[in-house]
Amino acid sequence: MKPRPFVYLLFGILALTNVLSSCNDIIEPSLSKQQVQLEAPVDQYQSTSYTINFWWDAVDHALSYHLQVVSPTFAAPGALVLDTVVHNYRFSCTLNPGSYQWRVMAENGSSQTAWSSPKSFTVAASSIKQQAVQLISPSNNIVTNQSSYTFQWGSLYGATAYQFEIDTNNFANGNVVISNQTIPGQQISFTFPKDQIYQWRVRAQNDTAQALWSPVYMVIYDHTPPGQVTLVAPVSGTTLSLPVALSWNSVATAVKYKLYVYQSNGTTIYNSSFPMVLTGTSYSFTLGSSGNTIYWMVTAVDAAGNESQASAKNSFILQ
Repeated sequence: MKPRPFVYLLFGILALTNVLSSCNDIIEPSLSKQQVQLEAPVDQYQSTSYTINFWWDAVDHALSYHLQVVSPTFAAPGALVLDTVVHNYRFSCTLNPGSYQWRVMAENGSSQTAWSSPKSFTVAASSIKQQAVQLISPSNNIVTNQSSYTFQWGSLYGATAYQFEIDTNNFANGNVVISNQTIPGQQISFTFPKDQIYQWRVRAQNDTAQALWSPVYMVIYDHTPPGQVTLVAPVSGTTLSLPVALSWNSVATAVKYKLYVYQSNGTTIYNSSFPMVLTGTSYSFTLGSSGNTIYWMVTAVDAAGNESQASAKNSFILQ
């Protein structure tokens, strides 16, 4: 029996649906007809805080947002105060007293919205006692294996010096901290004495007053590598046909693994794909020709970037 015409039509519709679905996965939606809605600070807002929290509505299919702040207005700019790209729909910065306007443009890889209508706001001069410094680097909750780190924070209008403190007890006793230094600038280097969780904060001051403490940021210093990986399969020297299932044990502090594969001489890396970074504990090897001897080993890497001692280097022969 010959297929009926509606069967061909059904197959055609299904094929077209699949094509359109695939195209939608590849073609990025245009943002050109969308708009960014600014939320805060509202137009004509007056702030006694030098830290301004910008907030706007998220735009569908946007990957980033271009934020600009000028003084006093975009129509008659005297200074471009801020020009930055952020991947969220909120951003905070510290400004000097003055009059400003701000606007935002949403962007993705192939399109962008028009600039939003600008909104004006004013930062009023006030006592330093009501202000707090913004911490810049290292970011909060960072995990690092760098023993020496440069701590940075923003300047604060009216400040002549900054008090930097670092602790391991969350400043429970303000009189006993790991480091307490007052400097005129906005950065300082500190060397971590040992693997530990550290907290840091900064307070601005001048000849007559002290500002509020900044928020407390945490830094996890870890320079201890994970334990050594043990290879599970295949048993070294085994002859196998492709694909070859490679597996190894998990390591407690590891967040990823590096798979090293070598050519028959055991020392030349197999190709540019290796070492390959993997989050699991197995890999299907599909390369090579019959008679090739393949060598392989694995290391573990933790959240701080420490890499373990390499596992034993095992081999297998392709059938």
